[in-house]
Amino acid sequence: MVKVIGAGFPRTGTSSMKAALEKLGLGPTYHMFEIFKNPHHVDRWLPLAEGKPVNWDEVLDGYHSAMDWPASHFWREQADFYPDAKVILTVREPERWFTSFQGLMDMGPRRASPEDMPPAMRDFFAPMARLQPVFELMTRNTFGSDWTPENQDEKVAIEAFTTHIERVKASLPADRLLVFDVREGWGPLCEFLGVEAPDEPFPHLNDAASMRRMLEDFAREGKMASPFD
Repeated sequence: MVKVIGAGFPRTGTSSMKAALEKLGLGPTYHMFEIFKNPHHVDRWLPLAEGKPVNWDEVLDGYHSAMDWPASHFWREQADFYPDAKVILTVREPERWFTSFQGLMDMGPRRASPEDMPPAMRDFFAPMARLQPVFELMTRNTFGSDWTPENQDEKVAIEAFTTHIERVKASLPADRLLVFDVREGWGPLCEFLGVEAPDEPFPHLNDAASMRRMLEDFAREGKMASPFD
């Protein structure tokens, strides 16, 4: 049963949130990295690209919380399906978010089907290629039909980012929604979730650096290291 739903865009501290929720005993937490680890999960998401209804207990089977795309794109559907779950909207300064999101697009969808990759890395990115219909749905719904990873309009992206924040805030009662910047640390998060704060620093994982290091290590050593280990 999912207890915590992420509603924030990628590059808003979602990796840090995954680590934090799991430290608080609210994991496992679904995150894009789960698809890298479990390529068969792609089949859980593909029906959404076709507009088909899904059973969220099946999509998120084995997880008690979710952060990051693709899960967070469907926050509203999950909020309806899990009426007792809390929702966390991760946020950051819009211009810095866009710069980081550009980096994600450069490392992700643009490399979904590169023919010049080593075989092992090509196999790693194969799930992303299969997930492409879901990526296209998410970016189209979020940024409009003219927006592509190759044509990233900063003004359009930032407007979509800020509009999304206001839409989520307007959709849920205050006692069910936390608008959260990971720089705030354990305090507001633990108060919102009704749990005791750990006696250790809040995890701060750099999403961009984690992804870049993971890919560099994979290209060099031929094996994938999780940024959460």
